[in-house]
Amino acid sequence: FVGLFAGALTLFLIEMGVIAAERLRDISSAGWRMVALGVLIPLVNGLLGALLGTAAGLSTGGVAVMATLAGSASYIAAPAAVRIALPQASPGLYVTASLGVTFPFNLTLGIPYYIALAQALT
Repeated sequence: FVGLFAGALTLFLIEMGVIAAERLRDISSAGWRMVALGVLIPLVNGLLGALLGTAAGLSTGGVAVMATLAGSASYIAAPAAVRIALPQASPGLYVTASLGVTFPFNLTLGIPYYIALAQALT
């Protein structure tokens, strides 16, 4: 099973990338609110994660990791869960919002923000 997991995960991630690329225009039809949601929710969740990590007595690095995890979308499990729970939902919105908005935001601006936040809180 362990050997098959990496291959299955790779195929799943390729499929998610293809869906996000094919439906990138769907995000523009949802408007600026979808983009704002893909940026603001991670910031709020990251702040909550940093506050909880600080309250738990984590180190600066631990608080930064906690904030990053709290501010990140579930790029693997959530799209599959949404696909099963809400079959009428447009994959172009939920996949593209997480892979096309939240993921690049967190890589470029989110993680440095979470690190600075952790340093300020600890």
